[in-house]
Amino acid sequence: MWSIVVPAFNEEDSLAELHQRIVEHCGPSSEAFELILVDDGSTDSTWKVMQTLAGENENVIAVKLRRNSGKAAALHAGIAHTRGEIVITMDGDLQDDPKEITRFIEKLSEGYDVVSGWKQVRHDPWHKRYPSLVFNRLVSRLTGVELHDHNCGFKAYRREIFDDIELYGERHRFIPVLAASMGWRVGEIVVEHHARKHGHSKYGVSRILKGFFDLMSIYLMTGYRSRPLHLFGAVGAIFFALGLCGMMYLTIARIVTWTVAGLEPIHLHQTAVFYYSIFSTLLGGQFLLTGLLAELVVSRTSRGHHFYRIAEVVDSTSDKSKTNTAQRVV
Repeated sequence: MWSIVVPAFNEEDSLAELHQRIVEHCGPSSEAFELILVDDGSTDSTWKVMQTLAGENENVIAVKLRRNSGKAAALHAGIAHTRGEIVITMDGDLQDDPKEITRFIEKLSEGYDVVSGWKQVRHDPWHKRYPSLVFNRLVSRLTGVELHDHNCGFKAYRREIFDDIELYGERHRFIPVLAASMGWRVGEIVVEHHARKHGHSKYGVSRILKGFFDLMSIYLMTGYRSRPLHLFGAVGAIFFALGLCGMMYLTIARIVTWTVAGLEPIHLHQTAVFYYSIFSTLLGGQFLLTGLLAELVVSRTSRGHHFYRIAEVVDSTSDKSKTNTAQRVV
């Protein structure tokens, strides 16, 4: 069974048509798929539409959040109610085409665990497309997960992935990155993208700043979660070395001008290099101290938890293959 999770915020005009399209492409049978609609604190009639769809269709589940909590929280609430082995996430604004769902399933059958959509031809205004292009390239470069469209909400997952990944904040766009860091195989397909028919976009300029902060968090979580000193220590060592080099330069210059050249010695406090060197040395020390404190926190909180995943164990004595995907990093 497929589980299709659709978070919605003020999408009263789109949901009925979206349900109709999903039925057309996935079939009316309740055994083929289930549709979980999540109302993320809408202020219009979105919840009434969801209640109607859930009352008229056995395979539709409606979930209402008490207030607007964000897309990640809505996805988390919807995924918690899924029963299928495969989870499809898509937006409720009709810009994602349900006909692509079967292609997602086919890609998963090739051995992938996560399949992300790529809106190669995107029908959005330029002030959304170009910042997204820069953001996607930056995420791919920093994380090593080469996807063209990390922001695309149209994705397919194996259900067990969410036993390891906790969704909160704005982390929904980084699920493939988090999954890849745990050893899951990530793929991508090109999907058709439609222009919005009803309502308006719920994302503004603030999304860019939030995305940058989230990227910093994910970069630390995926690359240095078990060894934060390697990151903070490396940055601190660079600043510390620059400060020491500046101090050495000023010291040598003072000695040379005073004793060798016989000139009036350099007054260090009158040079900009002096202050830059002090600042760089102090900043380097702060980074090193932060790394040491982070290592102390990790060493105290990671006891009993493992930063690895076991994919499969073959026991020749009992001739059994065991799969373990339940070990979690907390």
